[in-house]
Amino acid sequence: MARHIVCLTFDFDALSGFIARGLTTPTPISRGEFGVVGAERILALLHRFGIAATWFIPGHTIATYPEPCRHIAQAGHEIAHHGWTHVPPASLTRTQEEAGLVRANEAIQALAGRPARGYRSPSWDLSPHTIELLLQHGFLYDSSMMGHDYLPYRARTGDRITLEEPAAFGPETGLVEMPISWSLDDHPHFEYFRADGVTLPGLRAAGGVLDNWYDDFDYMTRIQDWGVITYTCHPYVIGRGHRMLMLERLIERLQARGAVFLTMEDAAREWQARS
Repeated sequence: MARHIVCLTFDFDALSGFIARGLTTPTPISRGEFGVVGAERILALLHRFGIAATWFIPGHTIATYPEPCRHIAQAGHEIAHHGWTHVPPASLTRTQEEAGLVRANEAIQALAGRPARGYRSPSWDLSPHTIELLLQHGFLYDSSMMGHDYLPYRARTGDRITLEEPAAFGPETGLVEMPISWSLDDHPHFEYFRADGVTLPGLRAAGGVLDNWYDDFDYMTRIQDWGVITYTCHPYVIGRGHRMLMLERLIERLQARGAVFLTMEDAAREWQARS
């Protein structure tokens, strides 16, 4: 019997992403603050549809906004790991990366009653140490890589990648990779961003993004009897009115097609059982 899973995921970065980029003046900070407004709207929408989602929350957000984060946990959503700050692990030493991993997991333990089972790296950029550290600290899955669109797979360690020689892939591990895509992320489609001489235009019409996101699910149903599609949203991005209506319409269309909405942990465990 065909089974097509949708994971709605929300990266509740709030202020942390702007602070990590050195943007600490009032206006960028206020953009992060809007994430709390967006999170409340998302929670109400998910409650109306009876959907459990996965929220990747930096420790900095949990410490800054404990009450909104508590509302997320109390609503029964999965709380997953998104670093302590929003600094990409690839820019940290191994010691710094592990310290942030532990510190944020302590905050998640206090919030949700258990440590995170899933991890998503800030800016989707892993370090050479990340997979090893996640395994060492008992994680079930990562959601930072793009080696497939509809099927989880096992994360590797020890790849040797050089320009002049064929890639030498390392061994697979027990860590489940729940793949993602920039095309299924709201930020590059919608968010206008300007810094250091670089401008990301964003601000695309929500209707076009809705069609793209739905068509990716439709294609999955055509080629996979079983599959998972992951949508990545940020409360300060998707929380704007016309984008919230887009998310509502997406959920309605997916439900009409028989989509099964799961947390990422549940989807990862289902894939494990199948494989």
